[in-house]
Amino acid sequence: MHTMMSSPPGERDLWESEPFVAEERDGRLYGRGAADDKAGIMAHIAAVRAVSEVLGEDLGLGITLFIEGEEEAGSPTFRSFLEEHRELLRSDVIVVADSSNWKVGIPALTTSLRGLVDGVIEVRVLEHAVHSGMFGGPVLDAPTLLARLIATLHDDDGSVAIQGLVSNDDADVNYAEADYRADASVLDGVQLAGTGSLASRLWTKPALSIIGIDAPGVAVSSNTLLPTARAKFSLRLAPGQEPQKAMAAVERHVRSHAPFGATVTFTPGESGNPFSTDTTRPAAQIALWALQTAWGTQAVEAGIGGSIPFIADLTEVYPEAQILVTGVEDPDSRAHSANESLHLGEFNRAVLAEALMLARLNAGG
Repeated sequence: MHTMMSSPPGERDLWESEPFVAEERDGRLYGRGAADDKAGIMAHIAAVRAVSEVLGEDLGLGITLFIEGEEEAGSPTFRSFLEEHRELLRSDVIVVADSSNWKVGIPALTTSLRGLVDGVIEVRVLEHAVHSGMFGGPVLDAPTLLARLIATLHDDDGSVAIQGLVSNDDADVNYAEADYRADASVLDGVQLAGTGSLASRLWTKPALSIIGIDAPGVAVSSNTLLPTARAKFSLRLAPGQEPQKAMAAVERHVRSHAPFGATVTFTPGESGNPFSTDTTRPAAQIALWALQTAWGTQAVEAGIGGSIPFIADLTEVYPEAQILVTGVEDPDSRAHSANESLHLGEFNRAVLAEALMLARLNAGG
């Protein structure tokens, strides 16, 4: 079993309660990491405790609980740790409780995850800042040119415009637009980007976001032409995409689209492989049965737009293992965002499902 830790709290003013003080409201537990992924840790612990209490001496299943705390930083030491303790951690089935269910009341087994690459793009136009009145006009400032460069990353319909990326429109789960808008809190009037089914846009196509920009804030701005500006991008990769090739494609794009001859510097960051699983294998079938039994409704076999890069390490070090990606989150958990929360009823069902799965595996399937 495997799980990981949570992100920083972000802007405190956006939280309705203290980020690191758990608060229960209307059946949900609020706090940073309440869902992603302290709940994943506790789901494992509670399931092992439950199956141990029920089966007692009849429990002969070997179980190793491994908590990994570097996932949000790219898991830099994870692979070496696996290599060093390869035999100690060797398993037939690996359960990663870091994903999401379809919605409250409907469970899901995650069948695919997008990979990830990120990095920093810097645009430079001047040796130093100069007065915008004395020199403005013939030369555009760095933030303006950075904005023009960022605009080339998507085409007119909002699809990623970087050549050479894997993109597929083969997700066969119906995700209603109204449900997506509600789950993602999309404002009225905002048009959705991309083409193809919503599920494909979320699971089997690339998605690029600008997650940070370095330029003076409005509060400290002055009437100068800024010489440099930087942006950090995050690119989610479709299953089948090699991260190294994706990183190279982004670099080629930004260098070839340097606006007005500005100097563009590209600094690659973290990368992680996508993941897909075969749900016809025995452990996946047991997991689907356990989810259906715990929730009382059929589980959805769903892809996830997010990334868990270390899963690629698990598949490479233990190619014979069946990897099951389950979760305790729901569309309103707001992982990584303000007011992150865990639905306590869904958490109870997730614990029950994992306990049922362990009991079934203990009985030989």
